[in-house]
Amino acid sequence: MTTHVPDEGPTQPKPAPLSLAAWKHFVNVARPYWLGDEKGRAWTLLLLLIVLMLVDTKLAVMLNNQTGELTSALAGKEADRFWTAVRACLFILAFAVPTYAFYYYMRDVFANQWRRWLTGRFLDGYLQDRKYYALGAGNEIDNPDQRISEDINTFTGRSINFLLIFLGSLMQLVAFCTVLWSISHLLVAVLVAYAVMGNIVALYFFGSPLIQLNFWQLRREADFRFSLMRLRENAESIAFYRGEAQERTHIDSRFDKVIRNFARLIRKQRALNFFQRTFSQLTVVLPYVLLAGGVLSGELEVGAATRAAGAFTAVLGAVGVIVDNFESLSRFVAGIGRLQALSNLVLPGAQPAADDRQPRIAMRPGTHFALEAVTLHPPQSDRVLIKELSLVLKPGDALLITGASGCGKSSLLRAIAGLWRTGSGTIQHPPLEDVFFLPQQPYLQPGTLRSQLIYPSVHRDLGDEQLLDILQQVHLPALADRVGGLDAVHDWGKLLSVGEQQRLAFGRVLVHAPRIVILDEATSALDSANETALYARLRASGATLVSIAHREAVLRHHTHVLKLVGDGTWEVSEAGGFEFDKPVADTGPAPVRPAAVATFAG
Repeated sequence: MTTHVPDEGPTQPKPAPLSLAAWKHFVNVARPYWLGDEKGRAWTLLLLLIVLMLVDTKLAVMLNNQTGELTSALAGKEADRFWTAVRACLFILAFAVPTYAFYYYMRDVFANQWRRWLTGRFLDGYLQDRKYYALGAGNEIDNPDQRISEDINTFTGRSINFLLIFLGSLMQLVAFCTVLWSISHLLVAVLVAYAVMGNIVALYFFGSPLIQLNFWQLRREADFRFSLMRLRENAESIAFYRGEAQERTHIDSRFDKVIRNFARLIRKQRALNFFQRTFSQLTVVLPYVLLAGGVLSGELEVGAATRAAGAFTAVLGAVGVIVDNFESLSRFVAGIGRLQALSNLVLPGAQPAADDRQPRIAMRPGTHFALEAVTLHPPQSDRVLIKELSLVLKPGDALLITGASGCGKSSLLRAIAGLWRTGSGTIQHPPLEDVFFLPQQPYLQPGTLRSQLIYPSVHRDLGDEQLLDILQQVHLPALADRVGGLDAVHDWGKLLSVGEQQRLAFGRVLVHAPRIVILDEATSALDSANETALYARLRASGATLVSIAHREAVLRHHTHVLKLVGDGTWEVSEAGGFEFDKPVADTGPAPVRPAAVATFAG
């Protein structure tokens, strides 16, 4: 059986059905927890839950027997026997109720512990080597944030739930089959045939379609939620453009896919519900029909029929566990496939991304910054942005990168930062902690003013007076008093103007005192006086600068200019003789020679 999911290309990933492949995916995701550093706690909690299940199953069998006693006593009008059975039922319930409650509490504690560990494992891989950036820039996987926040929670909760359901079903099967066998061999034979038929029908007619529909529903919901997040995060730009109509069209298209896929899902679920209800309700009548002859002939007590009916229902629930839980099981398998795909990309031993299999720019540690015959392509593209660029920056040099829009200036900065590595050549760089990047739009995290200043560090050995002095140096002398002190918490992206945000970002440079500072139009929102003062402060620190800027005023703060001409060609000149609106030489662009290396004296 297959289910058509429209609007998707043939290359889209498909979830694993209920098969050996799905089981392998489950084992790959789950195994590290059970064999890793927390295996002691994991197996201890599982053993405790198994003990609680054994106790609960034993109490359920005892309660079923006493229910039969109650029925037989009432049928035989035996008052003493009846009240003895009532007292026995109450005694059993006194233990069964707290056992039941504690069992479910420990199940949820176990799932919570597993989620904490597994989320930490995925976050470690997601943040390591800036894989979050690579996944966001590529198309190997959709919505990794949802997979970490929601799919892991679903995976751990349902893994524990299904594990315990199957173990409990096995215990229930053994316990109640003994009861059933002692009453009627025929009932056991009918039960086995009935359960096997039900499971075959469920797997064949509802297996793959439901798993596939649930897989796409998870993706559709994540895409719809992301479109709403994008609206919120870009609210000001959209409001200036008055782009509500187009945004609504985009959101509606995502939501329409959610609704259409869910409509298919509920139609398939309707058929499953009809089958499940029929499958379970027939068990109300079936044991009584099979035992009616023995009871009516006097061979069996009425209570024995009641016990047999209860045991039949319990055993059928055990062997029909797949039928009864098929809807949630199909969602579970769909979620496993999404986690397996994410683990293939971010966890240790992950397969390389598509662009990682292309030729890559080599990154080599060194004492200073240098590019050696670097050719740069955008990820997943053969377009040449820069061809065989070679240059060396000595300590104290300042390089200004300029050129027409779209010629590859920001792309070159991404390559220098190690974010884009598709191409060839070698980039030599000092230790990454000695390199600091200033984007045009600074990132401001939730937190205090202190945390904004010391970002990306978590702790810094700077006192309040030193941090306030840094604010003074970047021309924000009254900021701390205005917002309520260094430990005030605000939505900084809304509270501060872009110019204030850029000055605050310069404060981060002064906090960390890096050897190399890379600026991507980092003063675009500043007036000339602030821009001049901040550049002069950086130059005075002795840091090596690499800047992208379009204002002629910043030229005097640099020693050399790299002009990207287009089609991969480039020119290097002294800053003193460079003019923004004129070519470097009247003879036209200089030819690019692989062996040419621009070396700047400090």
